[in-house]
Amino acid sequence: MEHNRTGIGVSQTFHGRRSLRSATDDFNHGVVLSARPLRSNEVFQVRIDKMVDKWAGSIEIGVTTHNPAYLQLPSTMTNLRSGTWMMTGNGVMHNGTTILDEYGHNLDRLKVSPAQEPGPPDTAGDRLRTEGRRRCFTQRVAGDTVGVVRKDDGSLHFFVNGVAQGPAAWNVPPSVYAVVDLYGQAAQATIMDDMADLPPLPDDVSEGNNQLSPSSPCSVVSANDLRFHRLHGSNAVITNGGRTALRQNCRSEFNDAIVISNRSLRDGELFEIVIQKTVDRWSGSIEAGVTAIRPGELEFPNTMTDIDYDTWMLSGTAIMQDGNTMRNNYGCDLDSLTTGSRIGMMRTATGDLHYYINGVDQGVACSGLPAEKEVFAVIDLYGQCVQVAITSSSGPLDNSLSTCNITEKSFPIHSPVSGVAHRLHSKHGKNVMLQSEGCQAVRGGGYSHGIVFSIKELKSDELFEVKIDEVDERWSGSLHIGLTTLQPADIPCTSLSACLLDLRTKVTWLVTGSEVRRNGTLQKQNYGCSLDRLRVGNRVGVKRCSDDSMHILIDGEDMGPAATAVAKNVYAVVDLYGRVTAVSVVSSTVLDEAEGTKVPSLSSEVCSEEEEEPTPCENEALLVPTAMQFLENHGKNILLSNQNRTATRVSSYNQGLLVTNQPLPQQQLFQVQIDRLNPTWTSSLSLGVIGSCLQRSSFPSTACCLKRSSWLLQRGCVFHNSLKICDNYGPNLDTCPEGTVLGLLVDANSCLHLYVNGMDQGVAAQDIPSPCFPLLDLYGQCEQVTIVTNDVPAVGGDASNPRCQGDMEKADMVDGIKESVCWTPPLEVNPMKTCEYQVLCSRFKELLTLPDGYFSEDPKASLCYCESCHKLRGDEAYYKRGEPPRDYAAPFGWCCFSLRVNPRCDVANTFKKWHMAYHGTSVGALRRTLDQSELVTGSVSIFSAAQTKCDMQSGYSEPEENSAPEREEVKVQLSPTMRYSGLDSFAPKVQFRDPRSLRSHHAQVALQVYVRPGSYKIGAQSLGLSEALDTRFSNSEIEWISKEKGSTLLYGLLIRIE
Repeated sequence: MEHNRTGIGVSQTFHGRRSLRSATDDFNHGVVLSARPLRSNEVFQVRIDKMVDKWAGSIEIGVTTHNPAYLQLPSTMTNLRSGTWMMTGNGVMHNGTTILDEYGHNLDRLKVSPAQEPGPPDTAGDRLRTEGRRRCFTQRVAGDTVGVVRKDDGSLHFFVNGVAQGPAAWNVPPSVYAVVDLYGQAAQATIMDDMADLPPLPDDVSEGNNQLSPSSPCSVVSANDLRFHRLHGSNAVITNGGRTALRQNCRSEFNDAIVISNRSLRDGELFEIVIQKTVDRWSGSIEAGVTAIRPGELEFPNTMTDIDYDTWMLSGTAIMQDGNTMRNNYGCDLDSLTTGSRIGMMRTATGDLHYYINGVDQGVACSGLPAEKEVFAVIDLYGQCVQVAITSSSGPLDNSLSTCNITEKSFPIHSPVSGVAHRLHSKHGKNVMLQSEGCQAVRGGGYSHGIVFSIKELKSDELFEVKIDEVDERWSGSLHIGLTTLQPADIPCTSLSACLLDLRTKVTWLVTGSEVRRNGTLQKQNYGCSLDRLRVGNRVGVKRCSDDSMHILIDGEDMGPAATAVAKNVYAVVDLYGRVTAVSVVSSTVLDEAEGTKVPSLSSEVCSEEEEEPTPCENEALLVPTAMQFLENHGKNILLSNQNRTATRVSSYNQGLLVTNQPLPQQQLFQVQIDRLNPTWTSSLSLGVIGSCLQRSSFPSTACCLKRSSWLLQRGCVFHNSLKICDNYGPNLDTCPEGTVLGLLVDANSCLHLYVNGMDQGVAAQDIPSPCFPLLDLYGQCEQVTIVTNDVPAVGGDASNPRCQGDMEKADMVDGIKESVCWTPPLEVNPMKTCEYQVLCSRFKELLTLPDGYFSEDPKASLCYCESCHKLRGDEAYYKRGEPPRDYAAPFGWCCFSLRVNPRCDVANTFKKWHMAYHGTSVGALRRTLDQSELVTGSVSIFSAAQTKCDMQSGYSEPEENSAPEREEVKVQLSPTMRYSGLDSFAPKVQFRDPRSLRSHHAQVALQVYVRPGSYKIGAQSLGLSEALDTRFSNSEIEWISKEKGSTLLYGLLIRIE
């Protein structure tokens, strides 16, 4: 029988065996639970007695671990975020998130005879009637039935009209209560005791059930239960009810996309997939095999061939066992398969592994697979292979929007109930009109100015969803959707941007097409299904999850995380752009009553579901630390000394995690100095902050494994909860030499900053929680660090010398002209040891076979301007030089090798008064130019210099055969920026093969020169370019022309390699 605690809209009759919802005024609040937990293999089944056609959607059924005596019943069970499995429509949801799509028969299509007047529920006496009497009664009671059972192996199964729909979930705990939600059209249901008509649930239902429903006109054949498991590699996405797997970001990621079968294979059972999509960007392709490792025990590696136990894989033509090649030249080559090819694998009863290509057995791949161990099928979506689908399952293989079935959620067809459905804010774009009490938005004219907001901030895991009502094919583009920290009430309608891409007054995350953008800046490509493919009737939703990520859902299918590190107080924002002209809100707010689902605590304090009880360390977070030290709890390879202010990794290359003993207050700089590097290893230190105290926690091997409330700076990237949120931030930390001082600061706006030798590298991440603790990982080369205070000088420096500390607040004065000062690494450190790009440029310079006498003897005078090096030094983009001072751009992206200056030159006067410029040249002309120590006729590139005729009194005349050399004039093209001098027209590319890596590269060469003021004329670019090349220099003044001999002095050789 059903429990007496039900939804507020439910009444019970027949001793709690029948439930009725007043469906005329409300479409939800119809939750009922069983009075006791279900026993293993006990089927709970109800019959639909009454339905109404006022609403959409219908009955939902499932199980929950919550005791109804303590559960504060939500308006609908899909709002419950813990311990709940529900079948809704033709999908299965776990804790409010869809885990299976297109599962079984669609519950929204169940019916009851319109002339039916239900009688009392079945009794034990009814079961003693004759079979004929039973058939008569069954015909009279025409309502469809739904049921649920938890097997003793922890799997969950659903029944529709007595037909098993196959496994819906696994690892469901015992002692679960049955749940029925009289939702939408479903108004009355009765518990069925007559289970004799139910076929026995087989012990192994992997083959599915091909029985037809005896009473439902919409009965379908149950599909095979082989699916992809819900656990998979970080770049894999499972769709189409577990039958399709794809690798997201396929043009930027080539691995981390392992998928595994949801159950073990039986002997002689074929697991076959078809390749649906490939890309030609990578080498290698799909890898397939079997493993004896259960999905829950598998720590998914980058590629499956990295596993060193109980795994057999086919990679290309090689058969590999436990990561080692045991056989080459097998009968097929997986790397040669194309779209449409089918791959199957099967373990025989004798322990042989066979592969099938397009249905043809390729023979025994390997023998001796242990018969006592169960094996799971494994597919590695590697390299060129992007998407596959299981062929043994029925149903469509393509999951495109054009063929997907739209399952309406149960919301009112006319106007929603006040206070339940989401609504749109009254502040919106100027072309928008709101209708249906703020539940529908229509764009009245044009293709833009269609921005609308949710009426309030979204809670954690709260879905805001709209349905497309109208499109206008005259326009291109489509709807944009996302989250924003902008409060609609604070902005006048007239100030709203025409397009969501231009909404940048506050932080905005949005999806447009298949791109993810943050404040208009591209963050991710090839995300999910393109929004440009949406049609009338498609639904699209957005939610901010509890892990601070933004997810987009299309027709109820989660496309995965679109963005991370999303702020907490955000509004949903939708842009009716291009083709989409009208949408209606189809989602409901997360009611407060759905949040109080925990059993009451004996404590008088009530904790939020999203907050944990603070640890003793967190309670002390507001205390200002007197002396920052490393926590005694740390990675197992760490040894602390110097009063816990120095940390040394004493073994291996990892297990070097460190956390401070006190939180980091806002506006306080925490700094550490790199004391020792070990070149034996690769990579180096990473650092960041974590939002919880780890005093009693065990540390993972590396900081990358921290997946909760952590922000990490690694190499030149920023990670949040192990997901990359920013590229090309600051210097590459792997190139920091010994003596580098790295700092962390959280400003008053809760933004995280990285400091390198006292220089702020800008905002790395936002919305940092308080308290937070500095976190370090002594990884790879970095073996020792020491906490330093703001007055501790860098290694090799003098505390009295501000430049040794990277103090950028002061500037040098050169003849009354203020110049920016860059910090450079300590003289004891040679950055070339750690910059791979500079080493590569040095190897190319050696291939040019230029005499060593041309170059400065001090290698430290040469500078690399790659992104890591120039950010590490804190170089500015532009500087001034000469009298009068003139701007020039730093040669970012190039490597400069300092040239030996002509000893006859007045170096002090030249460096002080002459201007700086650049000259692109060819490799063939480089040696002749260096021989002359200046740009002169015959030694310059044919692309950038030409001999001209002498200027006579009345025009031009050809020089005589024996004319004097001094009458020759040189026309040299220079530029204050390498963005112009580095163009292919001036610096043609040459291809070379690196003798060390044996890889081919393209290289360019140019010269950095001093040019005498007054010896050149400033003019417009001569290549006919229309776009601006440099923001500081317009195209009308980007080219300098010099005709005077002796007006240039070579300063450095510039090399750029691609």
